[in-house]
Amino acid sequence: MSFLAWIVLGLVAGFIGSKIVNKTGEGILLDIVLGIVGAVVGGWLFNTFGAVGVTGLNLYSLLVAVVGAVVLLVVYHAIRRVVSQMKLIRAYHDYSQIRE
Repeated sequence: MSFLAWIVLGLVAGFIGSKIVNKTGEGILLDIVLGIVGAVVGGWLFNTFGAVGVTGLNLYSLLVAVVGAVVLLVVYHAIRRVVSQMKLIRAYHDYSQIRE
């Protein structure tokens, strides 16, 4: 697959994946990166479970890339949520020590 085909597949897959997960696009550059990395992740996942990964610029490869982008976004948002909760807990703990 050519470099331009990867960018087009990445843009479309990243945009669809971000719409599925958080209902908004992440921006054109981040959608492209998300889609390309999602294609790699999706290809790895599909190969792990015995299916074929990305095969070219076609609908099946788009499906693989979207699945990878969705998995990537779900993991990213879960980690981000945990980190923000940890910051809140740490801030509350620091505040309660100051009050004592």
